[in-house]
Amino acid sequence: MDVNQIKRILVVGAGNMGHQISLACALAGFKTNCCDSSKTQLKKAEAFVQSYLPGRVAKGKLTEEAAKAAAKNLRFYSNLEEAAAEADFVIEAVTEKLDLKREVFKQLDRLCPKHAILATNSSFFVSSLLARVTERPGQVCNMHFFNPALVMKCVEVVQGPHTSAETAAAAMALAKKLGKVPVLLHKEIYGFLVNRILARITEEALFLLDTGVASAEDIDSAVVNALGHPMGPFRLMDLTGIDLSYHISMERYRRTGDPKDKPSPTVVEKYVKGEWGRKTGRGFYRYDDDK
Repeated sequence: MDVNQIKRILVVGAGNMGHQISLACALAGFKTNCCDSSKTQLKKAEAFVQSYLPGRVAKGKLTEEAAKAAAKNLRFYSNLEEAAAEADFVIEAVTEKLDLKREVFKQLDRLCPKHAILATNSSFFVSSLLARVTERPGQVCNMHFFNPALVMKCVEVVQGPHTSAETAAAAMALAKKLGKVPVLLHKEIYGFLVNRILARITEEALFLLDTGVASAEDIDSAVVNALGHPMGPFRLMDLTGIDLSYHISMERYRRTGDPKDKPSPTVVEKYVKGEWGRKTGRGFYRYDDDK
């Protein structure tokens, strides 16, 4: 599929990543459907859009005409069959649970037009784990955005052994149309590029915290002020969600059986307590009024 044939985009999942990817698509001029089975999540997503667009206009970052056009381009659905009916390109952005993603891809394969490309925004799972439940493996790929999706420029496109060159090229071209800077992985590897590098930093940071070498605040401070990172690993985990870190580690441990792949004791404790970061108001840090 040529990128110019992509007119309608479906984003499955209206969480933090999903609704921001949806809005990025709408701002780029694509007719975009954002679908989620949770009506509560859809309301939150709509509220974000209704707040974000006027805010950008007020700051002079967006014209009123562009804001109105984006709002018109974006629609929210709780019914996947209705949302998927005319999709040319799908970006799945549901929770990082493999069984859930496989079920979503089964449904998408049945409901979407035959020409539609099915991409997963998974931050770790390679798309060959999902392509096998569809009848269009050549049209399945990874298209991984970073949080916050409206701000971060990088998008990782992974061309698995099943992914056609045409599909990979379309995903790369679409990312550029969204104003992103895509990178192409020519083969599948767990964690892709950025998260493999970040995982080693986070793993060591958690080891230093778990063994009492230093506090989360001081580790973050060292990474920012010595390595030049914009934020430390613990503040970043609070931003992306400690629950996400927990689920990713547990999914890998279930596959490998290696105790080294289990989540850190601190991550387990915070997950059980519901201290998942900014989304819950408390993680490694406390958040009051989004500060």
